[in-house]
Amino acid sequence: MNLILTGVNHKSAPVDIRERFAVSDAALPEALQRLLQCPGIEEALIVSTCNRVELVARATNGAADLTGFIAEQFGLRPEDFREYLYEYREREVVRHVFRVASSLDSMVVGEPQILGQVKEAYAVARAVGAVNSGLDVLFTRAFSVAKRVRNETAVGSSAVSVASVAVDLAKKIFGSLAGRTVYLVGAGKMCELAARHLLAHGAGRILVSNRTYERAVSLAERFGGQAVPFDRLYDTVDEADIVISSTGAPDAIFRREHGEKFLHRRRNRPMFFIDIAVPRDVDPGMNKVDGIFVYDIDDLQSVVSSNLADRGEEARRAETLIEEEVERFVARMQAAEVVPTIVSLQEHLETIRQAEIDRVRGRLGELSPEQELAVEALSRGIINKIMHTPIVTLKSAAREGQAATTVVEVVRRLFNLRERNASRAAAGENEGEGAQK
Repeated sequence: MNLILTGVNHKSAPVDIRERFAVSDAALPEALQRLLQCPGIEEALIVSTCNRVELVARATNGAADLTGFIAEQFGLRPEDFREYLYEYREREVVRHVFRVASSLDSMVVGEPQILGQVKEAYAVARAVGAVNSGLDVLFTRAFSVAKRVRNETAVGSSAVSVASVAVDLAKKIFGSLAGRTVYLVGAGKMCELAARHLLAHGAGRILVSNRTYERAVSLAERFGGQAVPFDRLYDTVDEADIVISSTGAPDAIFRREHGEKFLHRRRNRPMFFIDIAVPRDVDPGMNKVDGIFVYDIDDLQSVVSSNLADRGEEARRAETLIEEEVERFVARMQAAEVVPTIVSLQEHLETIRQAEIDRVRGRLGELSPEQELAVEALSRGIINKIMHTPIVTLKSAAREGQAATTVVEVVRRLFNLRERNASRAAAGENEGEGAQK
């Protein structure tokens, strides 16, 4: 399969490390193009969310320097981040992708947003030509597995998103959200989810500000709130008791000096900032201002932990289901790897058979229909017996997880099979796969 995956997530690295790897939606196509230019990379996909940045690639012979790409892409030294990286290959890549899509690797197990985020990453990669047959099959299957997990287990029942966890934290701080003014900075899906939860728990006035004012207006109208031009953000944000920020800005938009001004205008009434952006929107220095309380994405872990025990058994059921799917997928891919060689072998021996019949036909003279059938049956029988052992060996190697690549190479050398036959057979196999989908 030649699959490689490397990345960082909320379990391997704190937010101050993860934010250095974040790839914005606008920068994603260019980053993918750069990744495709790396030696050995045949296909690639990048998933970048608030909790993870992962590079998935199909590489020639499974060899590619993804760590080097990360260092160059983000202007970092490998020694500064290598300890936070995880890397998977082949079967482990399949398992990890299935678990991520099924929300078993999320901070909030069972949350539904990650599947949509992975689908968006897949769509962008396809749009720029970074995903072809190999990763297409992997991610298409991952989406089906995620659907099966959702349908056959209760891992997603009463599922909470990062946004809803943020709202729960706000309730713990204030006791009640009734009458509280909430400011949404950013008009993306995360803030929209936060707005829904806030209104459901009695929040009062809602203000929305976004760099694209039309999006702020759209979100505000949807929830009966008020849109504020982004250039008036610092003049109006002190009106809020709770600020939920998720802008995707490359640098912090709220710093300590802003907090001091906000608190002065509020006559020291406390403010609560929930920063669910990566990179972070709120500088940690804001926490040093008395009366300002800042919680970032990693701080939400304490609230998340209470969810895990309730859905632990369902998560275990989901893990078992995924293991079944991984075995099925890997077996299918291993079998597919030997199909081009089997087809090539069949074509090669059939060419020899036809050539030998043509060569001796002149010496045999005119044959009766019965004799033609006898020659055909005899020659085909010989070819089938010759093909039997190598075909059985190839299929067995794929099925039993042996080194199918080595067996393929041996068969190709023994029968002097040409590369172009394998390429043509592989193309035909891919066309068949596409037709099935």
